[in-house]
Amino acid sequence: MDFKDVVRRRRMVRAYDPDRPVPREVIDRALEHAIRAPSAGFSQGWDFLVLTQAADRERFWASTSPSEGGAPDSWLRGVRTAPCLIVCLSDKDTYLSRYAEADKGWTDRDEARWPVPFWDVDTGMAALLMLLTAVDEGLGGLFFGVPPERHEGVRNDFSIPSGRGFVGVVAMGYGVPDRRSPSLRRGRRPVADVAHEGRFGHRWATSP
Repeated sequence: MDFKDVVRRRRMVRAYDPDRPVPREVIDRALEHAIRAPSAGFSQGWDFLVLTQAADRERFWASTSPSEGGAPDSWLRGVRTAPCLIVCLSDKDTYLSRYAEADKGWTDRDEARWPVPFWDVDTGMAALLMLLTAVDEGLGGLFFGVPPERHEGVRNDFSIPSGRGFVGVVAMGYGVPDRRSPSLRRGRRPVADVAHEGRFGHRWATSP
């Protein structure tokens, strides 16, 4: 598939065929592509927890879903059919240590030096490469977050080190017809509305 088609076809898929597992080689390719993401200082401070076994996925959903009881909503019912979940974790400590090395010139690990948390940004870019890989392989994907109040439960259930941050989860599988997000009715902002040339407010003029 041409890259432009991969980008255009990418959408957040919210329901999957639970009886069609993701081939191992496809997961391998997604992970191989993920580690090609850019990372500040080539720190590569990311980890990916792959959940393909039914028992592991059920444990994840039990750890992250509301405990009040009752039936799950339509979003959760659909996403729970995904046969593969990849929890994307960032490692801030790796970045702070990397930039305290001699070739970077910083003499401390002060987090205030960082304009944005690149450990989270870089891990998010790795997740996007997984989503694009899914499209290229004829699958669907979804990126979603783990509620902050559920982090400790997931951390305990899967032995995740305390220094890892939860950036999000990539769900992957063979998509089935689902309800498209009502947010799409907002429409996509055109390039002319979001790109500025020379100074903010001067619209970028796209080529004819």
